[in-house]
Amino acid sequence: MLTRREILFGAAAAAVARHRQSTAAQAGVSFLMPIGATDCHAHIFCDQKAFPMSGGRSYTPDPASVPEYIALARRLHVERVVLIQPSIYGTDNDCLLAAIRELGFRARGIAVVDDKTPDAELDSMFRLGIRGVRINLETTGQSDPAAARDRFQAAVRQIGGRKLHIQMFTRPAVIAAIKDLIDASPVTVVFDHFGGAQAAGGVAQPGFDALVSLVQSGKAYVKLSGAYRGSTQAPAYEDMAPLAKALFAANPQRILWGSDWPHANTSPDARNPETGTSPRLPIDDVPLLNQLAVWVPTIPQRRAVLVENPARLYGW
Repeated sequence: MLTRREILFGAAAAAVARHRQSTAAQAGVSFLMPIGATDCHAHIFCDQKAFPMSGGRSYTPDPASVPEYIALARRLHVERVVLIQPSIYGTDNDCLLAAIRELGFRARGIAVVDDKTPDAELDSMFRLGIRGVRINLETTGQSDPAAARDRFQAAVRQIGGRKLHIQMFTRPAVIAAIKDLIDASPVTVVFDHFGGAQAAGGVAQPGFDALVSLVQSGKAYVKLSGAYRGSTQAPAYEDMAPLAKALFAANPQRILWGSDWPHANTSPDARNPETGTSPRLPIDDVPLLNQLAVWVPTIPQRRAVLVENPARLYGW
């Protein structure tokens, strides 16, 4: 028999759930977000005077601040976030670390390092909330499998026995070319943005089977993020559903979700000649989040994607 305490706790929890569901509906989110929901892919672009960008960057975004992200998180009913080091800062992770400090316990981060990054800095960043290092091939158009193999092996050596993972932004053909390394790697791998798969290619596109195999075996996680990168069907990008469903079916314990906010336009053609910056892509985050209910249809499954899998990987 339930105790009075248990009955009261259950009633309070139900009231909180009803309130959250009502609020979510008013905000446009089509399903109840679980407590502890995590956005596993977002960026912060700090004030340029305080945090200078790399001279070798391929684009210049407008600022995207922590308070601005918090406003988005409230709209989406997201409570935790994983911030990703943008390519514009190179290996200078100061903006990323400042944002993590500002957000506190609800934030983790993925840094960018190179062979000159000392071991002591890796250890220090881990203590500050960094949980992985990023290999970003796609933003700069790198698709050479040999270069990808070299960078992956170097990252594995650098991580060593640390509780860090490798996050890769690349395309299915490159994933297929380095699959043997990932299968043998002692380091966990996470792929951004559907592993670079494109809606037009469907589940039969070259290399997608390698991604599915790595997810199925548990050797890799994949983020259902940046759907607009693989589709042109705005605002919800429904044609990404077959890819998302195939990845989720392969292994629900290796699927993550991310907003990819603030949707920087990295195309060289996007630069405004008057301001020198590239405006953001006009992406509405609510329809993107609502697609998760199509890709992952049940409440327990979405809890795994939004809460349990991130907590396991990022250490909440």
